[in-house]
Amino acid sequence: MLVGFPAAYLLGSACLDAFGRATGRPRLFRTASHLNNLGIATALAAAVPGLLDYFSVVPPRSSAAERATKHLLANVAALGLFALARAGRRDADAPPAAWSMAAEIAGAGLLTAGGWMGGTLVYRNQIAVDHRYANAGRWQMEEAQATRRTESGEQWLDAAGAGELEAGQMKLLRLADRGNGERRIVLARTERGYAAFDDRCTHKGGPLSDGALVGETVQCPWHGSQFDAITGRVKAGPATDQIETYSVEERHGRICVRVMDRTPAR
Repeated sequence: MLVGFPAAYLLGSACLDAFGRATGRPRLFRTASHLNNLGIATALAAAVPGLLDYFSVVPPRSSAAERATKHLLANVAALGLFALARAGRRDADAPPAAWSMAAEIAGAGLLTAGGWMGGTLVYRNQIAVDHRYANAGRWQMEEAQATRRTESGEQWLDAAGAGELEAGQMKLLRLADRGNGERRIVLARTERGYAAFDDRCTHKGGPLSDGALVGETVQCPWHGSQFDAITGRVKAGPATDQIETYSVEERHGRICVRVMDRTPAR
């Protein structure tokens, strides 16, 4: 919700400077200077939740991660250009230097491109206010810990209590994968029992935990690919490769998921 402020202030600053030069109205330069100050300040404030989303919400190895990186770089470059443009303001009512105007125009272009990518992240990749927490009983997340690990790299995760999930509900497990960053595994309860599979859709990396689980079919929220939650096979495209699934067992009232390290211990 914060991004609208720096976008309006910074773009308004560039527009008023250009309009002031074209019409010879020096008072507009003072207003543009104030808008520039407000735009830089609010951009820094908006960057805080943006960085939190970038490092903790955007699914790794996905089209959203690539788009979010470009969005970040475009916005940082735009902010730098608008900050640089301030150095070209000699007096509050004097027109900015020509190079300062050029920096603002370039910054406005980058800000527009960054805003377009941000909108795509929100509406296509659904990186926005997370609706999953509106009803915590339907969706949960926790850091998973291995209860037992073997020399071959096999480990069992204590994923949930036997009655923790109802049919149609899912839980995201985040597991530190030695040497490979983080692994995200979805525990789902189908009508036949529990199933576990990779959170990453094989099409564009969409988070399956944010999708819909109907019967034994899980659907990606980004482009609608459907997978069998038990076997991982593709039921409907655009995905063509199946998702990885994991063995699930109930032990002493707990649901455990069997995971193999991608880089077994030596």
